[in-house]
Amino acid sequence: MTTEPVEYDVVVLGAGPTGENVADRLRAGGLSTAVVESELVGGECSYWACMPSKALLRPVIARAEARRVPGLRQSVQGPLDVAAVLAHRDQEVSHWKDDGQVSWLESTGTHLYRGRGRLEGPKRVVVEGPDSERRVLTARHAVAVCTGSRALLPDLPGLVGAKPWTSREATSATEVPARLTVVGGGVVGVEMATAWQALGSQVTLVARGDLLLPRMEPFVGQHIADALSEAGVRVLMNTGVTAVEREGGSGPVTVVVDGGERIEADEVLFATGRAPRTEDVGLDTVGLQPGSWLSVDDSCRVEGNDWLYAVGDVNHRALLTHQGKYQARIAGAAIVARAQGVPLLETDRWGAHSASADRFAVPQVVFTDPEAAAVGLSLAEAEAAGHRVRAVDYEIGSVAGAALYADGYRGRARMIVDLDRQILLGVTFVGPGVGELLHSATVAVVAEVPIDRLWHAVPAYPTISEVWLRLLETYREG
Repeated sequence: MTTEPVEYDVVVLGAGPTGENVADRLRAGGLSTAVVESELVGGECSYWACMPSKALLRPVIARAEARRVPGLRQSVQGPLDVAAVLAHRDQEVSHWKDDGQVSWLESTGTHLYRGRGRLEGPKRVVVEGPDSERRVLTARHAVAVCTGSRALLPDLPGLVGAKPWTSREATSATEVPARLTVVGGGVVGVEMATAWQALGSQVTLVARGDLLLPRMEPFVGQHIADALSEAGVRVLMNTGVTAVEREGGSGPVTVVVDGGERIEADEVLFATGRAPRTEDVGLDTVGLQPGSWLSVDDSCRVEGNDWLYAVGDVNHRALLTHQGKYQARIAGAAIVARAQGVPLLETDRWGAHSASADRFAVPQVVFTDPEAAAVGLSLAEAEAAGHRVRAVDYEIGSVAGAALYADGYRGRARMIVDLDRQILLGVTFVGPGVGELLHSATVAVVAEVPIDRLWHAVPAYPTISEVWLRLLETYREG
């Protein structure tokens, strides 16, 4: 059964954090909005990524840091309470129920449609609902595709039949596998290796390249690799997987790697990349390729049209929840402005309708032990972009606050200085607790604070943030 078309100012496909924030900005701007969701309102981040993974990692990191504090370490030598950790994880994901998120979305005045939504030509969306009813939604101004991304599995012999874990299974598992093989040296791989090793698995991490976290500064991956090894993880670098074997899709699973070594485990996690969830959203009906990443301008409008937006992971600019929400605020403001007939949008760098941070100042924290945090350009990226730069490094453990924070504190900070403009293009930290240093670095990069001005941003003593002063001193002495 097909209902009569219902018209809204904007239709949003996907009710994850990005779609929710697009809807919120549109409603704040006075536009009527409908959101279509085929799974849980709140999306990947809320139920299978950010929230459950950090709920698993928080006790792991807290225990590790407590063990480095004199007078406390003897009290935290025992194993983690696995049942309590998993129960807390379940609580943080609302037991995979989205009632609270639905209530919030509806409180904004947004209309929620449950079902699979797909484009059927310009500004027209068809929703196949769970009740088999076919609803047609039309948009006066725009449609925003906010359907996110999914785990990408490589084409390997035996892999599909082996029923591997992806990030979803790794963050929602109800039991600790005795042995876990993790394939992939990116964020998901190192975070899940950290979590499950601490929860009792014997973990082997297989990485194809010569560095973990290869998009960060090289020293970050080395710190993480050393720490994982010390924690008991077997780390295999420069190692490719050639096949996966699991008879009948259950029982032990064997990963065959370069050279023929066979690694047997109880589960295998493949954390080897992401693909856009655009294969079944009707892109073909508007002249685009199903399953493709969607190329957009800085207002997140898909190139080549004036009504279709792609916000969050689907545009492949920065696959991070906070960046998707940031893009949502920018795209929402742009859609409202265009609907109101604003003749000239603020699309210059750092303008109200330009997602500039995607290109110049993306912040990211990796919640391993030690943590890694970075914003802006790495040294290699800055040099490749043609900037005349200098990398300034400092061992964080030499700061008084770090010595108080933990015995034997190990960490490193780097800032990338644009020598012509005397501003920072990027900052990277690795070490216990450094995630909370990142926003100060983000402000410095985004605001393009001159080096001379940073001298007047005095860090409190004795905190780890005093590393900022040490970096500036090192730069001056160089």
